[in-house]
Amino acid sequence: MLSALMNFLNACLWPHSDSASVSSGGGGRQEGLLWYRDSGHHVFGDFSMAVVQANNLLEDQSQLESGPLSTNGSAGPYGTFLGVYDGHGGPETSRFINDHMFNHLKRFAAEEQCMSPEVIKKAFQATEEGFLSIVTNQFQTRPQIATVGSCCLVTVICDGTLYVANAGDSRAVLGQVMKATGDVHATQLSDEHNASIESVRRELQALHPDHPDIVVLKHNVWRVKGIIQVSRSIGDVYLKRSEFNREPLYAKFRLRAPFSRPLLSAEPAVTVHRLKEQDKFIICASDGLWEHMSNQEAVEMVQNHPRNGIAKRLVKVALQEAAKKREMRYSDLKKIERGVRRHFHDDITVIVVFLDAKPGEVKGPAVSVKGAGVSIPKKT
Repeated sequence: MLSALMNFLNACLWPHSDSASVSSGGGGRQEGLLWYRDSGHHVFGDFSMAVVQANNLLEDQSQLESGPLSTNGSAGPYGTFLGVYDGHGGPETSRFINDHMFNHLKRFAAEEQCMSPEVIKKAFQATEEGFLSIVTNQFQTRPQIATVGSCCLVTVICDGTLYVANAGDSRAVLGQVMKATGDVHATQLSDEHNASIESVRRELQALHPDHPDIVVLKHNVWRVKGIIQVSRSIGDVYLKRSEFNREPLYAKFRLRAPFSRPLLSAEPAVTVHRLKEQDKFIICASDGLWEHMSNQEAVEMVQNHPRNGIAKRLVKVALQEAAKKREMRYSDLKKIERGVRRHFHDDITVIVVFLDAKPGEVKGPAVSVKGAGVSIPKKT
């Protein structure tokens, strides 16, 4: 009876039931609107994950895949894949990425027989094209699907190398411990694509000289066409294909001036970092965390606290800061229901992965974990 009641409550809190049930096998735990996996092991060390919901429907999705990184199994590249997908306008795009991105990456890695920036970029493109097909099929009966999108942050640890690919404003931060002093240093590995950044505005203006209003300051926030803050994403088809920027799309999303080339891009910026002895962990998180915490604050927290539950600790500190900004107690913030909670903070996803193994060394088992979902041991 108790189990059935818990399943009912989880279904209410996490409507995407395919990946939102809490597994008695150790997939994660629920604490109100907070889901967390305090500790686990990937092939290079430990990890910790946490997700807190603010929107009526959870728009953040995330995953950790560790083990074979290609459809060739053990014959292909081997390592750990991290994905943080921060949706906007609805959960459909982030869920789609969560279901398809890693499979595309494995397919292209098998074709190339290695991991590379080109493999990751191809996976982004295939995911974008897959969601475009859904929009094409549903636009006449469900036009709002064209306005749903998601930031996409992918990190791959393979053969002693970190590959970080980002479209949007999620962030990957590397924690490096200096051997001489023991101090921890934060190195941001992801480029962000948000119109609040001057270089992003200049890039948009250079790409779209025929659109003097490509970026507009609206309510003290810079937005592409006065609508959206991010300049790169998966989805948001209404700003990429003019055929989806017309009726029956709602008038508030339709642009006055036509456009012949995409106003947003799905191409990620990719950083390649060869791992060194001082590289100890990486934090991948949606912008909901970074609104309330600096890179240096985050890595110091990870370095100075126990690993067990560290992702949950980062989320809770961000929530405490959000409550402080609104001059309220954290205990009162926790009582606010999803939907209304979005007025106080965003959905927040955090994955902390420790880099314990030496390059070429494998420590932990292969595993698959979906944020706010179940953990599935893999056969190796």
